[in-house]
Amino acid sequence: MSDLSRRDMLKGAALAGAGLAASGAFTRGIAEDISAIAHPDQQPAAPKARKTMKGVPFERMANVRVGIVGTGLRGRSVLNELLGIDGVTIVAICDTVPDKLARATKMITDKGHAAPATYTGGDHAFEQLVARTDVDIVYTATPWEYHVPVMLAALAHGHHTASECPFGTTLKDLWALVDASEKARKHCLHLENCNYGYNEMMVNRMVHEGVFGEVLHAEAAYLHDLRGILNEGRDEGLWRRAWHTRANANLYPTHGLGPVSWYLDIHSGDRYDYMVSVSGPERGLSIYREETVKDKSDPKWNEQYITGDMNTSILKTVKGKTVMLQHDVSNARPYTRHNRVLGTKGTFEDYPPRIYVEGKSAKEQFYPIDDWKKDFEHPLWTRVGDKARSGGHGGMDYVMAFRLIECMHEGLVPDYDVYDAATWSAPFPLSQMSVAKSGQPMKFPDFTRGEWSKKRS
Repeated sequence: MSDLSRRDMLKGAALAGAGLAASGAFTRGIAEDISAIAHPDQQPAAPKARKTMKGVPFERMANVRVGIVGTGLRGRSVLNELLGIDGVTIVAICDTVPDKLARATKMITDKGHAAPATYTGGDHAFEQLVARTDVDIVYTATPWEYHVPVMLAALAHGHHTASECPFGTTLKDLWALVDASEKARKHCLHLENCNYGYNEMMVNRMVHEGVFGEVLHAEAAYLHDLRGILNEGRDEGLWRRAWHTRANANLYPTHGLGPVSWYLDIHSGDRYDYMVSVSGPERGLSIYREETVKDKSDPKWNEQYITGDMNTSILKTVKGKTVMLQHDVSNARPYTRHNRVLGTKGTFEDYPPRIYVEGKSAKEQFYPIDDWKKDFEHPLWTRVGDKARSGGHGGMDYVMAFRLIECMHEGLVPDYDVYDAATWSAPFPLSQMSVAKSGQPMKFPDFTRGEWSKKRS
């Protein structure tokens, strides 16, 4: 990679460090500077002699050597899944908190593996890990600010890389990851576990076998009461609440949008064209602070929350299909990702899962999904479901990790690529822009640069 790429990576890491809450006060940090974007629909020129990563297989490898940046709750959760898969070696781990490194190291050695190399001591310790030559893929489960710097650094050193969500928080960063992946000829992936949920994978089969007829509309969401987690004095409470002081937007679009994008054949014959977004008022975090933070000298009282509690967006594809996408983590409610799909012959709705198919269901009556499992359970779940169900999030975490390693072992094209990753996170900055402009439509970047119409391998 060029010296410019390395300088940009280091600059990104410095910005990330500036955005953290070490002093108890949050900065405005890494949200999109919408005032600087006159034409968000204009795409950067393609680098000379670019080559797509669409349809590119992994090189076949009998053993996958993994480096992990971020060994907090999520990093250790995915580490646990990787330790249950044959042909995986955790070569190195990195965290700014030595205690978390020690816990992760113990997890590794307790499974009979050699202790990994460890890196700590500051915000740039990850640079030492990615400089290693014995790493095949670098996975990051850091606070969001670090996802892009870590992945750019990994690509600059010739490694495949993957992150938790969101993949990136600005259009500039998303384009940087696309270009860096293409230049390095290495995959840069968003490990979206919800794409591997039992219901999501089964419904995806049903959609593509025509059970619901022609699919016209889908609904996706992340509606999850996180008030307690956001206000903890540890783990995500140290940084995640800060984003609610930075952007009035959908801060977490990918859990719902990833599976729905598979249903709609996004980047396999269709793509998102534009979206509109509106936010309601912010009340949830302010009320929670009033009810739980009695010490008026607490730094939380200096925070100004600007993220509307409920953000609702409508996306439209080039072929005319629509998606409703929602986000709310600040109010009392049961968890849901909606996960709904509507076709000309039937519909699926989740939470709880239920199906209606014309001619097979009583008129206007939903039925449980059990009767459909025998014919449409996804083969991945048939193969590894029994082991997966003892893992995180009902088994989807293990299936996700297993499938990634399987693709690397067998030299397969990954199930999703850098263009999917960038697109699933693009509603973060696009919703921020649309909300700021009173719901005006925002064009989706075509991260594939025209290759979205090609079917997946």
